Amino acid sequence: MIKMGEWLLISTALVAILVVVGILVTLVVWKKRREGKLEEPNYRAFFVMGIAMFPAGAFFMLLYFLLDIPFVIGLPLFSMGLIYLVIGLANRDKWKKNE
Repeated sequence: MIKMGEWLLISTALVAILVVVGILVTLVVWKKRREGKLEEPNYRAFFVMGIAMFPAGAFFMLLYFLLDIPFVIGLPLFSMGLIYLVIGLANRDKWKKNE
């Protein structure tokens, strides 16, 4: 069983990692924008990832009722899949034609 002090350590480590990754992504985007090399995202890739994640998340959430696994295993996949589908479909006019 994980104790309260261990949860605090794990949570702090995860937050620190997320902050470092966020700073690195911000610096890379800022550098590309300054150099004029920033491209528009591939919205079709968002759609394809959403198609893959949405049913996988729904499947794991369904397993919650059948096998009594934690519900939160499928919830992030389901949520990200739904968000990616919405982003991809909302920008369907910007999909790259040659892919």
